Amino acid sequence: GDDRQRQPDQGAQFCYTAAPVGAGFAGGHSRLVRRKAPHPNNLPTIVQPTMTHDCQDLIRLFEACFASDYNTILVGGAAEPEYVPADAMHPQHRIFFTRDYFRSALHEVAHWCVAGAERRLLADFGYWYAPDGRNTEQQRAFEQVEVKPQALEQLFCEAVGHRFSVSLDNLGGEPTDPIPFQSQVHQQALAYLASGLAERPSRFVNALLAHYRPGQTLRRPQLEAV
Repeated sequence: GDDRQRQPDQGAQFCYTAAPVGAGFAGGHSRLVRRKAPHPNNLPTIVQPTMTHDCQDLIRLFEACFASDYNTILVGGAAEPEYVPADAMHPQHRIFFTRDYFRSALHEVAHWCVAGAERRLLADFGYWYAPDGRNTEQQRAFEQVEVKPQALEQLFCEAVGHRFSVSLDNLGGEPTDPIPFQSQVHQQALAYLASGLAERPSRFVNALLAHYRPGQTLRRPQLEAV
């Protein structure tokens, strides 16, 4: 989701702070609290001839991949990104992304791909929102949780030919060095390529490649410049 600090033309990502897990999670361990924070959408696009990046294509591709097996659809046009499980009025799980922002859609799909079966039965995967601004310790907690989804997002961007940039999302907090987090995300993306993606992200990557770069395979992503 987005934070009040979000610029009008930006999408959204999430940040986390520690909080106890409630009932329904084995072990009673602590979890991290997700809050809405800005996600850069207005990044330059790597456009190849005849290639466009339209969120409606992502919606259709996601539905083809997951609507049947996972009863989940991707929905644009939201003021805030949000995951809403199926209920009596809406029989499908819904992943809402911000407005028509392409990167917001990819980021929300990445979070869904990381979330386990129990999390996917809870609104926003069982996270709730914390106030804006984090200290160094809270920022490290955010980075720990964001490494895997942002690594998947980097691979999704690679598959569609769209520029990727990590999001630290801490405009109102203590400044921290972005390079360690950037490196962690990149190394996790490389590890995914080396070990093989799980079933859901692999299925989505293959669908993205078939649509945007038919006949090609996923390339090794480059470490972004700071």
